[in-house]
Amino acid sequence: MTSRALFLDRDGIINVDKGYVHEAEEFEWMPGIFELAACARDAGAKLIVVTNQSGIARGYYTEETFQKLTDWMALRFDAEGVPLTQVYHCPFLEGPDGRDHPLRKPNPGMFTAAQNDHDIAMPESVMLGDKWADMDAALAAGVGHMAIIGERSGENRNDSRYGTIVRFSTLMDALPWLQKTLAA
Repeated sequence: MTSRALFLDRDGIINVDKGYVHEAEEFEWMPGIFELAACARDAGAKLIVVTNQSGIARGYYTEETFQKLTDWMALRFDAEGVPLTQVYHCPFLEGPDGRDHPLRKPNPGMFTAAQNDHDIAMPESVMLGDKWADMDAALAAGVGHMAIIGERSGENRNDSRYGTIVRFSTLMDALPWLQKTLAA
């Protein structure tokens, strides 16, 4: 049996993107994140985080520091009654061939791993991100519903593939759309 997922970028969707956030003291929750997570939980969707973490490759923080913050973040989701299914991250900039690492968004590697690990029905799943790389990765992975949130949502892309992406200023603005999408 396949499951639906709500894929969430971390910086800019779960927390305010302040650039290379790696300590709990720097972490500021985005307004509406727990309401969206509850909507997904109520619809039976798995909550999966897919996050580029190039700060590890750049030496700004370690894998252990990232994991400590991730564990802290997951505990808060648990306390809110919306446990995360899994957090996937890419600590790399480049792959062996010198190009973007296959896990690094805009590549679909983290989505593919989640699909395989959790039997995800990608066409029925949703991605919320704040960058076009999030949308590119979700699109390449076959995610059926995508929304870009925040200031970048106003940027236009002249590519017909982007016609399936909706845009919202805030997470709370996206909530009615998410409820409707996951109810279908």
